[in-house]
Amino acid sequence: MMRKKVIAAGHICLDITPVFPEKKVGQVGDLLQPGKLIHMNGANVSLGGSVSNTGLGMKLLGADVSLMGKIGDDAFGKMVQNLFAEYGAQEGLLVAPGESTSYSVVLAMPGIDRIFLHDPGANDTFCMADIPEEELREAALFHFGYPPLMKKMYEDGGAELVNILRHVKESGVATSLDFAAIDPSSGAGAADWEGILERVLPYVDFFVPSVEELCYMLDGERFAEWQRKAAGRDITEILDIEKDVRPLAEQCMSFGAKVLLIKCGAPGMYYRTADKQSLREISSRMELDVTAWADKEGFEKSYVPERILSGTGAGDTSIAAFLTAVLEGCAVEECMRLATATGACCVAAYDALSGLKSFDELREKIAAGWPKAT
Repeated sequence: MMRKKVIAAGHICLDITPVFPEKKVGQVGDLLQPGKLIHMNGANVSLGGSVSNTGLGMKLLGADVSLMGKIGDDAFGKMVQNLFAEYGAQEGLLVAPGESTSYSVVLAMPGIDRIFLHDPGANDTFCMADIPEEELREAALFHFGYPPLMKKMYEDGGAELVNILRHVKESGVATSLDFAAIDPSSGAGAADWEGILERVLPYVDFFVPSVEELCYMLDGERFAEWQRKAAGRDITEILDIEKDVRPLAEQCMSFGAKVLLIKCGAPGMYYRTADKQSLREISSRMELDVTAWADKEGFEKSYVPERILSGTGAGDTSIAAFLTAVLEGCAVEECMRLATATGACCVAAYDALSGLKSFDELREKIAAGWPKAT
């Protein structure tokens, strides 16, 4: 049984997902119009954010995880505590008196990529002082998620984010970093994300952003062109891996990422690893087979899901599977298979966690000929 300890820190919130009728729509305007009454089928209330989706996902997949997120002492905060208690994982929550708990209203319309109405709440005040030193002494991996939704992480050129990941790495812990969509009209939208990435990626071992997030941060003109080409559809439907994704990967690797995984939505995931010398910088606590992992590149196509109810948390739980597989000593190719398989399971449920399957179940399904997306 794998016993390497993991810290999952960063953004945490309450997800409220109204359940739309299952009929697919082509564009948002086909369903959401001023003055229109839409008959809904209830609402799903669940944990959201990186700490919940990736951290609890890893816990359910067998990892030894400590969860670190900040919530308020309000009604939503009590709901978050109760939901974490169901997993026996409420101990790491930091309750900030007088602050509000973050929430997202997730509009998951069939046939359309999700729309989020988000309040960052207490996530905005999370900082390095919230991370207990004693936890770092025992950890093999520190996963941090969603800095664009946490004010202190992008203020001052990302100084606090850099400080956290530098300190963690100097403490002998491997680091992993995930991002979130950036609202151009918010404070995060005004930040110099290319500069932040250039400063922070030397301290990141596993960098796992989505292709949309990454392009927005590194090449705004290219992202705007993608939006024009997509014309309201999911951007990942129109991407070319060689022309669109690979240049972004090259820039990340030049900034210092060691292992790069770029989530590309329904089509699948691109991955790239550094050379042996760079991979040796990853903490020995991970016990990574540097020779086997070095100089790898590929695109792992998604598996065909049994049904599609919501994409909420699919990227986060696929990362949970990837990191858990890394901790278990799997080869990079198997890590990618388990990651894409987990994402396909996640979209079959409205929340991020209830669709998860064990690695043994996934391996059995894959061995039985689970078809890949075309």
